[in-house]
Amino acid sequence: MREIIHIQLGECGNRIGSKFWNCISDEHCIDSTGIYFDQSDLCLDRIHTYFDQTSDGKYRPRAILADFDPDMINSIRNSSFGKQFPSDQMIIAGEYSCASNWGVGYCLQNFELADLVSNKIRQQVELCDNLQGFQMTHSLIGGTGSGFGSFILDQLRDEYPDRLTMTFSCLSSSEIPERVIEPYNIVLGLHHLIENCDSSCLFDNETLFKRRFSSTFEDLNQIIANVISGITTCFRFPDQINGDMRKFTTYSSPYIRLHFLASSLTPMSCLSLSELRKQMFDNTNLMMPCNFQQGQCHAMTSIFRGQISLQKIDEYFPDSKTTFCRVPLKEFERSLTMIGNHMGMKEIFQIFLKKFTTMFRRKLYIFGLCRSGLDEMEFIEAENNLNDLIDEYQSIE
Repeated sequence: MREIIHIQLGECGNRIGSKFWNCISDEHCIDSTGIYFDQSDLCLDRIHTYFDQTSDGKYRPRAILADFDPDMINSIRNSSFGKQFPSDQMIIAGEYSCASNWGVGYCLQNFELADLVSNKIRQQVELCDNLQGFQMTHSLIGGTGSGFGSFILDQLRDEYPDRLTMTFSCLSSSEIPERVIEPYNIVLGLHHLIENCDSSCLFDNETLFKRRFSSTFEDLNQIIANVISGITTCFRFPDQINGDMRKFTTYSSPYIRLHFLASSLTPMSCLSLSELRKQMFDNTNLMMPCNFQQGQCHAMTSIFRGQISLQKIDEYFPDSKTTFCRVPLKEFERSLTMIGNHMGMKEIFQIFLKKFTTMFRRKLYIFGLCRSGLDEMEFIEAENNLNDLIDEYQSIE
């Protein structure tokens, strides 16, 4: 068994994480009580990658859910699917919000929550026979997902340096921030993703909102969950390319620090292969504002789901690794998930860095973050680190 421990933090991370578990439970034929209800060996073959089996034969997610604000955790606990997460072991709630402040989440005014999460991670690690690594869903916009997420990434790197860490991280619009201190939260969060993460798949809210069939955050969360399900297909089903986390990160991130990935999700109706390739890079299907028709892509993987003819696929996707899984997404009978390491990430980072630098030079809103225990040196290090990352992108163009 090659286990992965899933961690979901903050309101955004928990909403996406819950959708993800709903999605893959359905794909592996597990109901809301953890009972397996199918006869297919395909769904059971690598089920232990994400699920533990209890003594009574039920399957439960290998997941840790945490938030400073208890409202989100309580809503999951009270949902029908919440029965899969034992509240005494898996679900942790703080007593107050981070108020969208990276410093509050990182400097940990709630030390009890930090100890609880760390202990739950250790317990889960001890239950694993052959741990691949960790997977995190969170947002870089607020305080818990970004600040507390950065703290957890630091801890994972310190305590488990030989295990891989992969994140699915949400960004605000690169054009219109929702909160005035978002540039601080995002750049400080990116600083720790650069240093302590092996692979990070990013999602841009503004890009998602522009999709023709999206109108609410529930829609966006479901789309992101479908993409994560598509990407993790390689880990959850047999006979897949990049069949474990290490193979995936090695291929998708040929440059160690340039490990930020963009993705797309394309429903397949009656599209020809040539039209499918165009749709894969269309703005309505991409999760980040990267132009895959232009610029260099260092690595790309195309994951086909459902009953699909394999003829001539290599001819139309010569620059991409391709893999196939007969188990479809719940939303679509046939679909294509693409994930790529594209140079377009550089422009997105430049936008956030410019906003960060403009605010930091004027010391705008610094007091609120430093009051929580954050030092100004952290801002300088984050700014320099992101500048260095952008220089590295430019050096290999």
